[in-house]
Amino acid sequence: MPKPPRPTYRCSECGWEAAKWVGRCGECQAWGSVAEAALAPASRRAAGPVTAPARPIGQVAVEDAAHRTSGVPELDRVLGGGLVPGAAILLAGEPGVGKSTLLLEVAAQTARYQHRTLYVTGEESASQVRLRADRTGGVHDQLYLAAETDLGAVLTHVEEVRPTLLVVDSVQTIAAGDVEGAPGGVTQVKEVSAALIRMAKTRGITTVLVGHVTKEGSIAGPRVLEHLVDVVLHFEGDRDSRFRMVRAMKNRFGPVDEVGCFDLGPEGITAVADPTGLFVEHHHAGVAGTCVAVTMEGRRPLLAEVQALATLSAQERPRRTTSGLDSSRLAMVLAVLQQHVGLRLVTHDVFASTVGGARLHDPSADLAIAIALASATLGTPPPAGVVAMGEIGLSGELRRVRDLDVRLGEAARLGFTTALVPRPAGAPIDPRAEQPRTVEGMQVVEVPSVLGALLHLGLTARQARRQPSMGD
Repeated sequence: MPKPPRPTYRCSECGWEAAKWVGRCGECQAWGSVAEAALAPASRRAAGPVTAPARPIGQVAVEDAAHRTSGVPELDRVLGGGLVPGAAILLAGEPGVGKSTLLLEVAAQTARYQHRTLYVTGEESASQVRLRADRTGGVHDQLYLAAETDLGAVLTHVEEVRPTLLVVDSVQTIAAGDVEGAPGGVTQVKEVSAALIRMAKTRGITTVLVGHVTKEGSIAGPRVLEHLVDVVLHFEGDRDSRFRMVRAMKNRFGPVDEVGCFDLGPEGITAVADPTGLFVEHHHAGVAGTCVAVTMEGRRPLLAEVQALATLSAQERPRRTTSGLDSSRLAMVLAVLQQHVGLRLVTHDVFASTVGGARLHDPSADLAIAIALASATLGTPPPAGVVAMGEIGLSGELRRVRDLDVRLGEAARLGFTTALVPRPAGAPIDPRAEQPRTVEGMQVVEVPSVLGALLHLGLTARQARRQPSMGD
């Protein structure tokens, strides 16, 4: 006789499965969430009818999957051209970041193009959404609104309205009546999302699902949800800033290295086509401890100002505080400055931040961080109109960065006069031998190392002012 199937244990938070019971989930590290899962009866599937016969791929029409504008240019930029009929899009973000406001704007713009739109809300009442629509100017006859939390009712609304665009806010609040578990659980999210995606594919309806995030920043629910959808978007932003960014983490119809910039204000959300001015402070005079970096957010160059402050520490262990920068990269830059430049910062508290809430993850910002730190330590402001870009190695050399011409063009467009960039491989290794060249009216100085960059700017220990002692 065949052996009975062994029981499996599944986490109710993320869907992780194990052969035996454990007290803590091995995937999401949640305590007490692993329980025995019901065994599905074994069955043998027979061949069934097909929806359409298979045909050569060259005979498949592509017109039905063409992009259609959403009415929001920055979102179209991230999606690769716009909304695709039958596509399933998952938009996730922290509470209060503006997901509902953005999607209500997308639904209103789609309705203005005479495309019927259905907005299903499970978190708010219909009157509350109407108030937001009045404030943002999103009221239109082709925009239909329904407040439902039952999957069957949502599918009924789709049958009656027959929309071109369906927005479900959010997938964690919709529940299927014939499935066990509370709304937002692993089983419910899998069933609800599978039903909505199946409906989107068969009827050619673009479906946008709003997803919650955990305290770690990952999308709540089973990981299979990200595999089922066609596009995964993350909506990011700081609560203290009006600036918001939409970043594509997965996109079957376009690139995944694009970002969209938005401004969230009292009148709603608006696209920001040129966000560089938000991250650069315009000083009337030279300020020590500042430098402008040119980073790439997807395919878009952004200029961001880095500020640094170094003061003598009264503690045994000096502080290293960052805002908008990677603390580990700051520690590496400090070590390089001490080892290869001679700046002694082991007794100083170091503070480094960005302007406007920008978050710099691009390694090309290393050189700007080093210049800002050296300028703050020596008390000497860098020359005006200087931008810096380059990744710093542990031996103090500068490594080349991608899309250098695009970065230089953006810096020249904004009026900067000098750019410090890494020297190409094979050039002379003398740190004093700069080779200036001109790009769009801006002088480009190629330096091989961080020491060469500081020598060119005059930020060396010989120009340092006397540092005050603890007894001063």
